[in-house]
Amino acid sequence: MFTDSHCHLTFPELASQWPDISDAMKTAQVTRALCICTTLEEFPTVQEFAVAQPHIWATVGVHPDNEGVREPDLERLLQWGSLPKIIAIGETGLDYYRLGQRSISEMEWQRERFRVHIEAARKLNKPLVIHTRSASDDTLAILKEAGECGDQSSAGGVFHCFTEDVDVARKALDLGFYISFSGIITFKSAQSTRDVAAMVPLDRLLIETDSPYLAPVPYRGKLNNPSYVPHVAQELARVKNVTIEKIAEQTSLNFDVLFQV
Repeated sequence: MFTDSHCHLTFPELASQWPDISDAMKTAQVTRALCICTTLEEFPTVQEFAVAQPHIWATVGVHPDNEGVREPDLERLLQWGSLPKIIAIGETGLDYYRLGQRSISEMEWQRERFRVHIEAARKLNKPLVIHTRSASDDTLAILKEAGECGDQSSAGGVFHCFTEDVDVARKALDLGFYISFSGIITFKSAQSTRDVAAMVPLDRLLIETDSPYLAPVPYRGKLNNPSYVPHVAQELARVKNVTIEKIAEQTSLNFDVLFQV
């Protein structure tokens, strides 16, 4: 019934509990999940896990916030992006939230990493899983420069765990991207995120947990897992004034269309 479009099941805190999490997912009617890769070092584990589980898919990519890890090259992304159960490239994007003493101009390595992912996605005709934080202008600009405009030659993809404003959401939608909401939408402080959700068309929505992070209310502050994604769906249903069954059906269909499952 529900599809968690973004989680990190191979992170140690979840991998160690996988049998219990799998049972909890069944109980909560969470029938599928997309396990996200964040480094090339972890990719073999992510891919092997997805192959071993009939209801789990995976991605290949290097998270923009990860430093001191192996840099992705086009050849490697093309090779690994063609392996069984790999349905997207990412997560990738830009994150200027933790600049520290650095300037935005010093983050060119991050922008170049993003460009490599976009090129791989376009060559493979697989969607991008976009992470953007405090960097939406550059994220959108680089996508446009690469030719991502929603036409048939575009890779497309999803802006995951969306926390930007309505203007950024409209621009992402205009480029053909989907918008995914996490447990943040259930937080009392997240009215601006709910305002975005109210605007996004039903056929461009996805739901996710981003587990093990960002557990939704009533589990906020606890370890998150995909069995909690119905709480995201419930809040989206309230915001959109539709049934939770409609959100479950539509977001699962959107997952099928975007990721060509």
